[in-house]
Amino acid sequence: MQTSTPPKRPTIRDLRVDEMHGMLRGHRVGRIAYVWHDHVDVQPIHYVFDGGAIFARTSAGSKLLALRHSPWVAFEVDEVRDTYDWRSVVAHGTVYVMRRGGSAMERTSYRRAVELLRDIEPHTLTAADPVAWRDVLLRISVDRLTGREARSG
Repeated sequence: MQTSTPPKRPTIRDLRVDEMHGMLRGHRVGRIAYVWHDHVDVQPIHYVFDGGAIFARTSAGSKLLALRHSPWVAFEVDEVRDTYDWRSVVAHGTVYVMRRGGSAMERTSYRRAVELLRDIEPHTLTAADPVAWRDVLLRISVDRLTGREARSG
């Protein structure tokens, strides 16, 4: 009779703030979770992380309508290698629709968001933009970050 060695238990730990920031800076696609009419929805969205905020693009539609009525969101980024080898960061915060016009501060913030998003797609909001219909910029003001990591044996 052959016996197998039991698998080693994974270790799970909380990520440090610098590790969470590094993960958020190192990825370009995450998932935004929001509530609409007593239902939770999760959708992928490309983004840029800059300190205490996440900048993203979307288009007019049900997601934008939901976010305008209930601006509290969770945003997640994962790195999954195997069942017990993964890292995950969840940012909780409030989403704001950014305006091109408005006060000097709003205009400066909008220009900064466009500049950051051009790190992903250099043609963001230009005539050559490959996703020109995504013309609404969002800023998620991060109130709380949590991160965990699992490592096998």
